[in-house]
Amino acid sequence: MRTLIEHLDVAFLVDADDTILRDASIVIESDRITDIGIAAEVAARQKATKFDAVIDGRMKAICPGFIDSHVHLSETLARAVFPDNLNTRAWVFHWAKPFYAHITEEDEYWGSLLGITEMLRAGTTCFLDMGSQYDPGIIVKAMEMTGIRGITGRHAADNPPNEMPRGWTDEMVRHHFFPNAKVALAELEACVRKYNGALGGRARCWVNIEGKEPCTLELHVGARKLSEQLGVGTTYHLATSIEEAKVCESKYGCWPLTRLNKEGGFGKNLVIAHCVAVADEEVAILSKNGVKVAFCPCSSLKLGKGAAAIGKYPEMIAAGVTVGLGTDGVAAAGNLNLMRQMLIVGGLFKDARIKPDALVARQALRAATIEGAKALMWDDEIGSLEIGKKADFVLFDLDHIEWTPFYDPLQALVFSASSASIVQTWVDGVAVFRDDKVMGVDEREIRRKARELAAAAVERAGLHREGIPTTTTLYDRGN
Repeated sequence: MRTLIEHLDVAFLVDADDTILRDASIVIESDRITDIGIAAEVAARQKATKFDAVIDGRMKAICPGFIDSHVHLSETLARAVFPDNLNTRAWVFHWAKPFYAHITEEDEYWGSLLGITEMLRAGTTCFLDMGSQYDPGIIVKAMEMTGIRGITGRHAADNPPNEMPRGWTDEMVRHHFFPNAKVALAELEACVRKYNGALGGRARCWVNIEGKEPCTLELHVGARKLSEQLGVGTTYHLATSIEEAKVCESKYGCWPLTRLNKEGGFGKNLVIAHCVAVADEEVAILSKNGVKVAFCPCSSLKLGKGAAAIGKYPEMIAAGVTVGLGTDGVAAAGNLNLMRQMLIVGGLFKDARIKPDALVARQALRAATIEGAKALMWDDEIGSLEIGKKADFVLFDLDHIEWTPFYDPLQALVFSASSASIVQTWVDGVAVFRDDKVMGVDEREIRRKARELAAAAVERAGLHREGIPTTTTLYDRGN
């Protein structure tokens, strides 16, 4: 199948020069971009080419598909369930864990389908998922139905608390916490060998762990080493809040990044989710070791993680650290829309630092695309619009009110546009979202099923009752 989209008003290439073209055309052959450039130049090069489809790109803009560097698909049924007055540790231990304790494999499948449809509608073409509570095949099945690209894994931890909090169950502890790091890593290796490269390469599987207090130092270090041996990546949560950093300092005499670095736990195939509580000297540690970071702005705002107050993301970028954007789960962020994250990151540090050039629109777009691709170790194929790369992209309707009028396309994309003006999302050379529908699935049935399953899960978990703690001392001492 050979397709020409011609005379696009705007094309954001997000290449090394951050090129933006006016009156551009793109040629797609099967799943790859085979030509892109100024329309007249492409026409001259392709004058002898016969196309199976020619699409009029007038009043359209094209940009690379957005790449979500950190998401929890197994959490999607928890939208708007947890209160918004929780810090990160209370949120995890007294709300998220009870929810995870009471979701089934069926819940996870339908929740993943729901989350993926939301992402495709918002232009996200690839994601890094923290992993299934049961088996990565659940996520892979949802990916197969929708045509999206992504990385998943098997959620793993090995350090349960001494006291089981309200809402946790013995069954959850058995499937959530492995007996030790060795057993956990053996299972994670089996998952990688079974699922990595599935769906013709659209699905990848990594050695993912939860990170932080629920994981031993041995599991943190071992996950990265094992993933390196397997030729894949690993991701975990670390330095997610000042509370976590203070607990770590009281127990070990240093902040989380320094502790892991002392044990040789860092490397180029690691993506740290959140990475908010970072000391000045730790920025250099990340840069030296090639560690990638997934910043989740909406999650930081809702949980008060402190990105604007103590976050070092502009400093990380300046030091050469790859910083991608993530949404986190919908319970923490409220949405799986990377365009919202891009807007926030484009303005947050300007305001917090009273410095208008602290982090600009060009960097925000890169974080949502090519930098995310680098974090996922997939930038050889995705993240920018260049010849030879996968045909993963988003088409915007420039006749939409959000784009009317505009002079600078980049300012319009980051600060004016939203997912409301997205008309198509393409993955592997196929329009998987078009005509206001995600192809291959019944979205109305997905939403109906999700409402039904979510209500039952919330009731089973007791999250509708009064008296659930909004603070925690779990892991403060011991473990």
